[in-house]
Amino acid sequence: MSLTANQQMPSSGNLAEVWQSFRDDNPKVRIRDAAQALGVSEAELIATRCGDGVTRLRGDWGTLIKSVATIGEVMALTRNDNAVHEKIGVYNNVRIMGKMGLVLDKEIDLRIFLSQWHHAFSVTEDTKSGERHSLQFFNASGAAIHKIYLTDGSDFAVYKEIVEQYISDNQSTDIEVTAKPTAEVEIADSEVDVEAFRSEWRGLQDTHDFFDLQNRYKLSRTQALRLGGSEFARQTDPELFEEFMQSLADACQSIMIFVGNKGMIQIHTGPVCKLKRVGPWFNVLDERFNLHLRDDAIDSAWVVRKPTVDGDVTSLELFDVDGEVIAYIFGERKPGLAELPEWRQMVNALPTIEQTA
Repeated sequence: MSLTANQQMPSSGNLAEVWQSFRDDNPKVRIRDAAQALGVSEAELIATRCGDGVTRLRGDWGTLIKSVATIGEVMALTRNDNAVHEKIGVYNNVRIMGKMGLVLDKEIDLRIFLSQWHHAFSVTEDTKSGERHSLQFFNASGAAIHKIYLTDGSDFAVYKEIVEQYISDNQSTDIEVTAKPTAEVEIADSEVDVEAFRSEWRGLQDTHDFFDLQNRYKLSRTQALRLGGSEFARQTDPELFEEFMQSLADACQSIMIFVGNKGMIQIHTGPVCKLKRVGPWFNVLDERFNLHLRDDAIDSAWVVRKPTVDGDVTSLELFDVDGEVIAYIFGERKPGLAELPEWRQMVNALPTIEQTA
């Protein structure tokens, strides 16, 4: 059978059977796509295999993430609806500060928001190249936040020790998830003191301060960019994304690519080299970094300028039709250093298009 999202799911007690039947009919289906077709969450499908290659985990997620460094080299995966970001490296220099966390390695570079983390599993899957092992983390509604896959450079024995340390007493194949949060409604522009907002934007000292500024004025990201005006943000043509990425690759320009969700942001720093189109997906297929991005889902693309103590910082920011972030792209930069002039010149050369309503 091939269910669609419009077909009625059987009772939750039959989910394991339905999921197996769906896989039999769709052997190449990705679990995220299957969950959408079946009208359930990815975590619910994962949980049906508890005791059969899947182990439910519990505990302090921050401490668990700290322990991942002992596994050695792994592949980190973070995604949203329209972009998947994969990096190979080691979870070095992990810092946990309450519900916030950082991993600050040259390759594995993460911003962690632990208040969103609710479910975790160790997962063993059969693939053409053999068994694949991972740690997978989900939010309250069962959507994937972050996944950590073992590689040939991983210490499997240490991985197993971590799984044993964090194994939950509850290995039920059922899991309770909440409804997916509804999108927040933007406040009316007339309720915003636009001049005060722009004045505070001019006074930014760090790019990270923009998020607090946006929240103080209760603005969505795209509303903030629109109200910032041409002094700070302008729209460019989303259809130029692939061409722009190719120009970065041709110039061997070192950039930073941010992809995330409400529970995790994952960052690649360096050039991009091997680019490939596969249907609607634009891909970067470099040795230790992969990006898969549905550029047909880019509804708006913005060139954004933010003042800092080190000078202006310029980014290309991509959003879907609902105003959700797909990806941010910056030139490579370290605190205390000015933005690379080559990056600024390339991103500023993108044409301006008239703002859409």
